[in-house]
Amino acid sequence: MLLKEIRAIAGETLVLAPHDQDTETANTSWFGAPPHERMGLSAEEVVNAFEETVAQLRGQVAGMGHAGPATFYVWHDLHAGQLRCSTASCGRDELPLTEKYRTTDDLQEIVVEFLEDRAPGAIVWGEFDPVPIPDGPDVVPPEIAVWVCDLCA
Repeated sequence: MLLKEIRAIAGETLVLAPHDQDTETANTSWFGAPPHERMGLSAEEVVNAFEETVAQLRGQVAGMGHAGPATFYVWHDLHAGQLRCSTASCGRDELPLTEKYRTTDDLQEIVVEFLEDRAPGAIVWGEFDPVPIPDGPDVVPPEIAVWVCDLCA
């Protein structure tokens, strides 16, 4: 089911609006999968599904005559237990994410983390995000890995 949902992204209407990036949230998709489905998938299958989707999205972007950047990106939302992806009319270092992130060319790293999550959306006791204490040390949230792919290439 997960592979089918990933490939279905290419059949949806792509919204690129550089002057109104809030409308581009329509491009965001999120995928969950129960542990038994995750165990039945290989990282290579999921990566291939995303790569097929990217190839089709490149064709859509070219057909739209879009003149600026267009970036497809994928990340694993640990708190929600979901694999998420989106497309935005910005460069790889300007993604509209609220979390601190680092870009990577290794999609497999992200997919493996998602597939190995046996308790999607559950947080292990002791791994909660700490609550900042006034006048205490600053808490630096960890960076999330985000796979980025230029759709104009």
